[in-house]
Amino acid sequence: MTEPAPIRVAVVDDQALVRMGLRGLIESEDDLELAGEADTGGQAIDLVRQARPDVVLMDIRMPHTDGLAALQQITADPALAATRVIILTTFELDEYVFSALQHGAAGFLIKDSEPADLLRAIRLVAAGESLLSPTVTTTVIKSFAGRSPTTVHPRLGELTDREREVVVLVGEGLNNDEIAQRLWISKATARTHVSRAMTKLGARDRAQLVVIAYQSGLV
Repeated sequence: MTEPAPIRVAVVDDQALVRMGLRGLIESEDDLELAGEADTGGQAIDLVRQARPDVVLMDIRMPHTDGLAALQQITADPALAATRVIILTTFELDEYVFSALQHGAAGFLIKDSEPADLLRAIRLVAAGESLLSPTVTTTVIKSFAGRSPTTVHPRLGELTDREREVVVLVGEGLNNDEIAQRLWISKATARTHVSRAMTKLGARDRAQLVVIAYQSGLV
């Protein structure tokens, strides 16, 4: 039986000690592989375009081109659609984190997270799970989205009633299992509704769907 290919991870941080710690953690796991390192957002963009990693761990605050600017360029490039970006931040309630989620970050982690949590996040994101911590991520989105006037997504009307209902539940932080239980449908059906809603609304991942739900006044 052929072994699955390792998850290729790129590390972006302007602090050498942080990069060293992340590199050591990644290289200690058989199913992970270091795809490269960068210490600025500009280098990160070049690295991602050349190496095409599965997951990028990226500091949000860096000199010159910061993590947010790099994220925007990465998520705007259709050729990099398979690359997922996890934002690393010092503070949980950081307005930069909200902007990052708006622009397609798969989620975020606090820099002092436990190594096991970081490894779990990498594997979850690589497997297609976008919202790393529904409760925490929803708290961040709710905090910052509430400061802006409601902006209804222009394609919200394309959703079916059921898809709209599912978007509301995603906005509340429910995962597919919980959505399935709430609506008395199968997990596969819940996943399909979430996927179709993301496609119709142009959401790169689940985190963006939560942002849309709040900004559109659905939650």
